[in-house]
Amino acid sequence: MPSFLDFEKPVAELSARIAELRATADGGAIDIAGEIARIEVKAERLLRDTYAKLTPWQKTLVARHPDRPHFKHYVAGLFDAFMPLAGDRAFADDQAILGGFARLGDQRLMVIGHEKGDDTASRIRHNFGMGKPEGYRKAIRLMRLADRFGLPVVTLVDTSGAFPGIQAEERGQAEAVARATEQCLALGVPMVAAIVGEGGSGGAIALAAANRVLMFEHAVYAVISPEGCASILWRTAERAAEAAEAMRVTAQDLKALGVIDTIVPEPLGGAQRDPAGAIATLRAAITEALAGLAGRDRDTLRRERRAKFLAMGRL
Repeated sequence: MPSFLDFEKPVAELSARIAELRATADGGAIDIAGEIARIEVKAERLLRDTYAKLTPWQKTLVARHPDRPHFKHYVAGLFDAFMPLAGDRAFADDQAILGGFARLGDQRLMVIGHEKGDDTASRIRHNFGMGKPEGYRKAIRLMRLADRFGLPVVTLVDTSGAFPGIQAEERGQAEAVARATEQCLALGVPMVAAIVGEGGSGGAIALAAANRVLMFEHAVYAVISPEGCASILWRTAERAAEAAEAMRVTAQDLKALGVIDTIVPEPLGGAQRDPAGAIATLRAAITEALAGLAGRDRDTLRRERRAKFLAMGRL
């Protein structure tokens, strides 16, 4: 049974009832298939209605759901081959940002993304997807390598933000994030970024200053977390839901503002309920975006990418 968020409690209750009925049917000769089917229809309708009117804060909770696909799942499902590359050639190999050569159908490319981990041990190992300076410098190295060999770059963004620890600051976190953003804008090859979960602060934009920015319909993308915004404005994180509303963090808001280009649909109830379906849909969206950029020369790609970001915020 999938994990349910607080606002999904009515759906959770129906799912528990279905599980109970199935257990009863397995243990005896009573035929309750009709009752199970009726409740399943009711549960699906309730789930559909719930997800049709999610608030920005509820979307934030969905984007953070631990069962959503992570980088390793996308690599396995999106690409037909993958060869990881490690290290920044200066300090260490940051496990929060992973990348390497990949193949999507007949297209060879470079893929880079955040990995949060999916259990306690892996989350600690991957630092919850919060990249350190060496992670962003690794991303810069891989982008330059892709540029040298004429390979498109695809990034998968899912982070609450760059790691804010003192050691990261000592090793030049702000400079590394800025240089990664600069490298995105300097690429002479097509770049497609996909916001697949959280797109938090500079840690996200450092991998998302792309020609085409895709975003899952229940992902979020913002300069700061709703809790952080609420703590600054109202001195309490308890007003995070109010902050999320004001910040316009949803894919629908950001598409209207011109910050992203394409909203990628998710399976009913979010990518966490059907990871394979979500990955297949994202694969099609990335393939289409890359095809749309094919044939452009290096100067055109740079010019269009920079113009895209310089135009944001104009009224």
